[in-house]
Amino acid sequence: MTKIAKSIGTALLAMTLVAGMAACQKKEGPMEKAGKSVDQAADKVGDKVEQAGDAMKDAAKGDKK
Repeated sequence: MTKIAKSIGTALLAMTLVAGMAACQKKEGPMEKAGKSVDQAADKVGDKVEQAGDAMKDAAKGDKK
């Protein structure tokens, strides 16, 4: 085989493997969806707690003036 033919063959094999791996990707199940929802809710709660803490700090600084 010529060098070009080997290169083309290698490229085709690589593309086939990449396409095959993408096709085999598992779909997200109900537990994974629920876990993501819990994570998002926890992030929102954390943000609100941080905002409340900042507000308390600001209020405490205002009382000392």
